[in-house]
Amino acid sequence: MSATLSASTLLAVPMAPLVGAVVAGLFGTRFGGNHIGRKVTHSLTILGVLVAFIISAMTLKSVVVDGARFNATLYEWMVVGGLKMEVGFLVDGLTAMMMCVVTFVSLMVHIYTIGYMEEDDGYNRFFSYISLFTFSMLMLVMSNNMLQLFFGWEAVGLVSYLLIGFWFNKPTAIFANMKAFLVNRVGDFGFILGIGLIAAYAGTLNYGEAFAKANTLAGITFPGTEWMLITVICICLFIGAMGKSAQFPLHVWLPDSMEGPTPISALIHAATMVTAGIFMVARMSPLFELSDTALSFILVIGAITALFMGFLGIIQNDIKRVVAYSTLSQLGYMTVALGASAYSVAVFHLMTHAFFKALLFLGAGSVIIGMHHNQDIRWMGGVRKYMPITWITSLLGSLALIGTPFFAGFYSKDSIIEAVHESHLWGANFAYYAVLAGVFITAFYSFRMYFLVFHGKERYDQNPDAHHDDHAAHGDDHGHGHDGHDAHKPHESPMVVWLPLVLLAIPSVVIGFMTIEPMLFGEFFKQAIFVDGTKHHAMKELEEAFHGPVAMAIHGLQAAPFWLALAGVVLSYYMYMINPALPAAIKRACDPIYRLLENKYYLDWINENIIARGARALGTGLWKGGDQALIDGAVVNGSWKVIGRISSVVRWVQSGYIYHYAFAMLLGIFILMTYFVWFKR
Repeated sequence: MSATLSASTLLAVPMAPLVGAVVAGLFGTRFGGNHIGRKVTHSLTILGVLVAFIISAMTLKSVVVDGARFNATLYEWMVVGGLKMEVGFLVDGLTAMMMCVVTFVSLMVHIYTIGYMEEDDGYNRFFSYISLFTFSMLMLVMSNNMLQLFFGWEAVGLVSYLLIGFWFNKPTAIFANMKAFLVNRVGDFGFILGIGLIAAYAGTLNYGEAFAKANTLAGITFPGTEWMLITVICICLFIGAMGKSAQFPLHVWLPDSMEGPTPISALIHAATMVTAGIFMVARMSPLFELSDTALSFILVIGAITALFMGFLGIIQNDIKRVVAYSTLSQLGYMTVALGASAYSVAVFHLMTHAFFKALLFLGAGSVIIGMHHNQDIRWMGGVRKYMPITWITSLLGSLALIGTPFFAGFYSKDSIIEAVHESHLWGANFAYYAVLAGVFITAFYSFRMYFLVFHGKERYDQNPDAHHDDHAAHGDDHGHGHDGHDAHKPHESPMVVWLPLVLLAIPSVVIGFMTIEPMLFGEFFKQAIFVDGTKHHAMKELEEAFHGPVAMAIHGLQAAPFWLALAGVVLSYYMYMINPALPAAIKRACDPIYRLLENKYYLDWINENIIARGARALGTGLWKGGDQALIDGAVVNGSWKVIGRISSVVRWVQSGYIYHYAFAMLLGIFILMTYFVWFKR
């Protein structure tokens, strides 16, 4: 590939998954007559994503090695005044990295789905959805303007709605996908307001043109207030990120989205939808750098999410929900890095997290298959000897997640902690201690899950509620051959399931070591991410302290995060392997705290009983008082009633007799003559 990237080649990246999705959706489902079978469906969709990944990898190589860039409009939709609505691509280091991450994780999920959804009636429909999701995310990350960004933003939201509610006969799945849809609409309202303000004051939706006017925007105050316009724009944009990237208090949809099949948990919650907000803020860094108020807001929201969502992971017993709360916490870490103006560190953690979190989700799915669709970690144990590949890959993913030196997660998490420590923004002290405490909490709940699943006594034959899993709505028809004498014994998943685990485990270990220097301290994100070094010194301080990945890892063995993580692992081992009676005793002693965590800080109760009921009451009041009484009753019905009454009186005057009209004319003349004679003389 030459230093000049080809528009037609780049166009093939999102189009290849789209073609697979359309063919599978039209001809592989009942909607189109089931003309193609399962093998053709998964072959076409996997081929589409494979083509996208290969071109993305070639593009990344061209961007890194040859310094190639691409920024052009491919199609002009319409022009409204001076505002252009366009479809175009912007490919630089940030985009090329995101393209590779999205397509690689999606490819692994597609392959994994062959085994996981093997016996599901919606097999072809599922492949169509996940390919369509991949197309939507690629359109989002490759866009060079905010219109296309918003299209991709809404498209991933729509397809996630379809995926979370994939088992539409299951009430909990329908509730979860509606919850995700509505919560994201709240965030998207703020997002479109931010885009609208940029369009109104900058007169453009193109990234480059808007960024060129950033300093002008920074000098304008929001009409009618003393707020700076740039601060309002950035906070509105970040509210959109709070919805998509599940930041407090708009995080409530993500744990419930575990009602969908496990492969989409990896796809949505590892590399794609939930990281869209992180990517967007990094892309908009020239705007965010101009508002310390917005950055402080981001810093505090991220710290709250990182710490308090980690607490919730401690008490979860569903294997997928433990990983889901881990995702929430790690998204908080990325957001904290954004607030500290360490955008490249946030994106670096986005990349490393994508690999090890996809690995952990798919590993959880492999355990679910091996345990005959039991998801409760309390009824597992001793799985290691039955599922050696799943065990070792899950261990590697867990070590990466807790930030073990030399693993991918170490380089990105430690960089975030150090960046926050060097930040001088309001809220930085709270954020620093929050992410530091989060290291211990992450290690504790991650290895609590690991030990309960893979070590200790075998408890799978004691499960009082067997087959209560995410496939229950389908009559447990996903048994993967668990009949006969060994019906309850765990078993290793088929190769099509464990192969993606192995392929994801490799970058989970080495990708941080290999890429930290060029991504954080080289020119990888040159012209893609902007940091005002005169005001925000975090990246400069990190660069001065960096002496190579090996030295960083060795130093990490002596630093507080490592010892906090080790303490979390040791404590979880003691509590769940050595002294399993201790957790129950702590639960009894701290029952109010446990109930607070079990009820997820009562945010769902507040949303359902206060906000939702208040909105319902407001809506009913507007409907009955505004629509029925005012509009229909007074304006519409009232107007015709008044006219009717007037006309009922006037019609008596309009008799149709000529002598009545002649008499009225004479009477009128007499009145006029009397008026002029008596009052005008």
